[in-house]
Amino acid sequence: MIASRTILTLAAAAAIGSGLVWSPLAARAQSNATPPAAASDAAPMAQTPTAGASAQTVKPRSDAQVEARITQLHKELKITKDQESDWNALAQDMRDNAHAMSSEIEARNGTKPMNAVDNLKSYAKIADTHADGLKKIVPDFEKLYDAMSPAQKKTADTVFNQRVNQRVRTTATPSSSAKHG
Repeated sequence: MIASRTILTLAAAAAIGSGLVWSPLAARAQSNATPPAAASDAAPMAQTPTAGASAQTVKPRSDAQVEARITQLHKELKITKDQESDWNALAQDMRDNAHAMSSEIEARNGTKPMNAVDNLKSYAKIADTHADGLKKIVPDFEKLYDAMSPAQKKTADTVFNQRVNQRVRTTATPSSSAKHG
């Protein structure tokens, strides 16, 4: 139950953060799954190596990809002129988070081969950076959301719920070989 909540929380964070921040869990899942058409223009923030690869190398999302995601969300959410100030704060959070994640990814990629403990510590640092980014984004997104029309809120709910459901399906599906007991 706790593991399911953790996965769901990470999946929700990844979904909300899809394009807002990077999720190593989501990136791993997306490297093994084809995203649905609705999310096809939102490239995964990173790609993990294929199975059997010797290094845990991921590629940070480019500035162009982050800007494309910002533009896409702006259009999808139909941000009005009155909402631009709140939107701009959120967009800057997205940029800042992408840069913070890129720094962590580059640091990980620059590390010599890691043992299991070093690998977990590196992942924890990336997860902390991701969580910090979400903590920064949530209040700004909440302020924007509160200023949205009912139609915009419905669109936002749909966009983010689709992403949550996609992440849950790709990250929380138990392996067919897993034993439960």
